[in-house]
Amino acid sequence: MTRVVHLHIGAPKTGTTYLQDRLDLNRASLARHGVVIPAPRSGHSDMFHFRAALDLLDQDWGGAPGHAHGSWDAMVRRVNRADGDVVISHEILAGAKPDKIAKAMNDLAGNEVHVIYSARDLGRQLPAAWQESIKQGRKWPFKRFLTKVERGQTWFFNAMDLPRVLSQWGAKLPPERVHVVTVPHDRGPNGDELWLRFCRAFGIDPAWAPLDSERDNRSLGIAETSLLRKLNRRLELGVRREPVYDNLIREQLAQEVLVSREAIPVRLPPDRYDFAEQQAERWIEWIKGSGVDVIGDVDDLRPRRPAEGVEWRNPDRVRAKLELGAALDALTVMTQEAANRATSDTVGGRLRDTARRLRDR
Repeated sequence: MTRVVHLHIGAPKTGTTYLQDRLDLNRASLARHGVVIPAPRSGHSDMFHFRAALDLLDQDWGGAPGHAHGSWDAMVRRVNRADGDVVISHEILAGAKPDKIAKAMNDLAGNEVHVIYSARDLGRQLPAAWQESIKQGRKWPFKRFLTKVERGQTWFFNAMDLPRVLSQWGAKLPPERVHVVTVPHDRGPNGDELWLRFCRAFGIDPAWAPLDSERDNRSLGIAETSLLRKLNRRLELGVRREPVYDNLIREQLAQEVLVSREAIPVRLPPDRYDFAEQQAERWIEWIKGSGVDVIGDVDDLRPRRPAEGVEWRNPDRVRAKLELGAALDALTVMTQEAANRATSDTVGGRLRDTARRLRDR
């Protein structure tokens, strides 16, 4: 019987962090039911899939130089040895160029490849993508980001443009092996509607993955994003962030501290909804004409405008008082982190001195 490979290619900001962590937590249980989540002998599957995607795309960031080298070939070897169907998932695959897609399909030949693409309406997606880019080290204001998106000049738009992504990834596949998972506007009675849709896409019985994930990639508010954007400018970071930035700023400050604050959410400006709605209709028309499988409701791809009277807050012009609160929280955490590292360095220094004295006896 031919092995099925479920290749989940994104898009970014569609619940992928939660999905990948839950798959990792339930690897053993899923394997007992014939669903393999490829992983290294030690370590987590989500990082393994990230490095494999980087290697396939000939990219080298998010870790020490060369950290992803050979990871795609390692992924393919694990797929070909798998005793059951396979799930591969990483959102940076959505922006792959045709030659990289051709390589992936060629390397996975002999398996029944299904492409899964999770899609979210641009009313929610664009604010989330902008603040995510700031967490990744970018410095651009929201207005400039949106303008570049509308002109098709950003990686994010290329990865979120459903017809483009699926026309390329699905070029050599029958439409019944291309699946669109729509991100629901409402989480469902138990808050797990998106997870249940992913399960249907991967052929997973939800009972096979009982362990829930506490991880998600929540969005920052306007003050928190503004603070981080100014910090990126002050640090003079390049587009490709360093591992130290990843650990200290993105992981600890942004994703553990700033996302936990009570915040004013980043919302799409009122004058940009026409663009988001036009894109939604284009996507839906393409889906209906292509014959691809839809898991969910295409109406989820239509943005919902805010209720009348809801004030829009400009994330490019945040009041100093709001930024000050976020800055004080950030300073507190960074001070504590510096103190912890100093203590660790002191202890490490004492241990090295003791070892040196013992050697000198």
